[in-house]
Amino acid sequence: MLRAPGSRSRRLGLCAALLVVPLAAGLTTATASAVPAPHTAPGFHAAPAGGATITRVDWLDDRRVALWINSPSMATPVQVQLLLARDWNTRPDAKFPALIMLDGLRAQDGESGWTLDAKAQPFYADKNVNVVLPIGGQSSFYSDWLQPDNGKNYKWETFLTQELPPLLEGQWRTTDVRGVAGLSMGGTSAMFLAARNPGFVKYAASYSGFLTTTSLGMPQAIQYAMNDAGGFNSGAMWGPPTSPQWAAHDPFQLAEKLRGLSIYVSSGSGSTGPYDAPSAVPGISTNFAGMGLEILSRLTSQNFATKLNKLSIPAQINYRPSGTHSWPYWDFEMRQSWPQAATALGTEVEKPACGQAGAIGGVVGANGWIGDCLTGEYSVAGGIAQDFRFGRVFFSQATGPQIVSGRIGGAYQANGGPAGPLGLPVSAEQGAPDGRGRFQLFQHGSIYWTPQTGAHAIRGAILDEWGKQGFEAGPLGYPVAEEVKTPNKDGIVQGFEIGAMYFNQATGAKRVQGLIFQKYGSLGYEDSWLGFPKSNEVAVKDFGKFNEFEGGNIYWSPLSGAWSIKNGPIFEAWKSVGYENGRLGFPTGDQFDIPGGVQQNFQLGYITFKDGKAEVH
Repeated sequence: MLRAPGSRSRRLGLCAALLVVPLAAGLTTATASAVPAPHTAPGFHAAPAGGATITRVDWLDDRRVALWINSPSMATPVQVQLLLARDWNTRPDAKFPALIMLDGLRAQDGESGWTLDAKAQPFYADKNVNVVLPIGGQSSFYSDWLQPDNGKNYKWETFLTQELPPLLEGQWRTTDVRGVAGLSMGGTSAMFLAARNPGFVKYAASYSGFLTTTSLGMPQAIQYAMNDAGGFNSGAMWGPPTSPQWAAHDPFQLAEKLRGLSIYVSSGSGSTGPYDAPSAVPGISTNFAGMGLEILSRLTSQNFATKLNKLSIPAQINYRPSGTHSWPYWDFEMRQSWPQAATALGTEVEKPACGQAGAIGGVVGANGWIGDCLTGEYSVAGGIAQDFRFGRVFFSQATGPQIVSGRIGGAYQANGGPAGPLGLPVSAEQGAPDGRGRFQLFQHGSIYWTPQTGAHAIRGAILDEWGKQGFEAGPLGYPVAEEVKTPNKDGIVQGFEIGAMYFNQATGAKRVQGLIFQKYGSLGYEDSWLGFPKSNEVAVKDFGKFNEFEGGNIYWSPLSGAWSIKNGPIFEAWKSVGYENGRLGFPTGDQFDIPGGVQQNFQLGYITFKDGKAEVH
C-alpha cells in the first residue's frame, strides 16, 4: 500500500493531491498510442521449477504454513505462506485451486498484510482454496527489475509465474487453476501479471490499485512513493519513464490481454468513510495520505474500466462512495469479491452445512473461542476429528474429546497428527508453571511452546530424561527444535535453550549444555572421537563441571575453561593423581603432539606420553 507515517504521511498525501489535476487531464485523454507500446507479453508455461526448492517448512498452525523457497532468479530464500483449503484434512488426496494475494508498497519481510492488518486467515478458513501469500517485496511491484537496488535483487514475476507454481502443484496439493488479487501496488501487479502471462490465472482483482503506470505524473508519483517506502529507485525497476518497460507493466496499456479473464476492480472516493477518523473539515479524514492516494486509485481505476468497456471486456467494478487508502476497506473488498473469485476458480462460495454433536459438541460448547465448524466429523488414526475455524477437535473412547489449535496445532501437523509418532491428544492445552510457555500432552509425547522458542514436540527417552531433570524448569529449558537423527551414527538429538539431549541405545538419553556443549561442537559433536555422551553434566570442585563421553571427557571450570581429555594413558595418569582434585588441577588445553609422543597441560603441571610411558610433571 502507499502510505507513510506522521509528517511524511502529510507530504505524501499532498504530493498525491497535487497530482490529481494533471492526472485527471492526462487520463481522460489517454489512449493506447499516447505512450510507447509494450513488448509482446510472454505466454505462461507451467515450466519446471528451474532449480527452485523448498528448503524449510514451518507450520504456524494446523492450516497455515510458511514455506522457505530457494529462488534461483532472486538468488535468495523467499518466504511464501499458505492458508490451506477447508478440506485439506478431510480429503487428503484432493488438490485445490490457488488464490495469490499480493501485498502493498510497504510489504513487510515477516508477514503478509493480509494476515497482519486484515483478517484473511479466519475469512478463508471455510473456503476450499489454497491462499498463497508471498512475503516481502517492499516497493517491488512484484515485477522483474532491470537491476538490483537497495540490497534487493527483485525477480518477482519470474518467481511467481515460473518457480513457485510447480512447487505448489507438486508438493502442496495445488492445481493449475489460479487467481490473483492485490491491494494498492499489489492491485497494479495483479492486473499486469495476469495480462503479461496469458493462461497464468483465471481471475484478477485490484483493490485500490493504480491501473496505469505511464499517464501524466504517474511515474513521478510511483518514484516518490517507492523512495518513501524503503528508499527504492524506480529507474532500477523499469528504467526512466520513457523506457518501454513502463508501458510493458501498465494495466491500461495491457487491457486487451485481459480478455477472457474474470476481472474485479474496486476503489473508494478518498472522502471520509465508515472506517476513517474525520478531521475538522467535513468530508476530510485524518488519513491525509490515504485520501490523496485513493483519489489517484479512483481516477486510474475509472479510466481502466472505461478502456475495458471500449474493448468489450466485461469486469465487475465497485466504486465505493467514500473511504481512504487503508486496510479496513481492502478487508471489505476481499469479502465482497469472494463470490466472483470462487466462481472463476471453480469452487463453492459457501461452506457446506455442518454441525457438532456428542462428546465433540460438548467440548466445543464449553470453548466457544474455537468458532464454527468447517467440516463434519471424519476418521483419523485411532479416532475421529472435526475441523473448526480456529482449531480441531479429536476424539477416541480412550482419550476423550481434546482441542488442538494455534502453534501447538501446527507442530502437531508437522509431526503427522494422529497418524504420527505422538498419537492422539490426551489433554487440553495448558500453561506451564513458569508462566512463560504452554504445553499439551499426547499419547506418546508432548508439545511445548513459548514465544521465543516456537512449538516443538518432545517424546520417548528424551522426554523421560528431560522430565526427570525438571521439564522446562530444569537445566536445559524449553526445546528449540524437533528431535532429529544424528547424520552418521545411530542416535537422535534434540536442541534445547541451554544445550541438547542426545540418545542412542548404548548410552541412553543424556544432556550436554553450556560451554561444555560449545566445546563438544567445536570437536565435531558425536562424529568426533568423543562419540555420544555417557553422562549428564556433573558438578565438581571450584564450580567446575564435566561430561563423560564414549571416547573421553570434557571438563570445565571458571578459571580453566572447557577442554577435552581422551580415554587412554594421559587420562589414566591424571586419574592416578586425583583428577581435578589432585596436584594437577583442571586441564587447560586439549592433547597435542610433541616429538615422540603427546602432551596435555593442566593448571599446575602437565602429562606426557612417550615411548609407551606416561609421566606426570
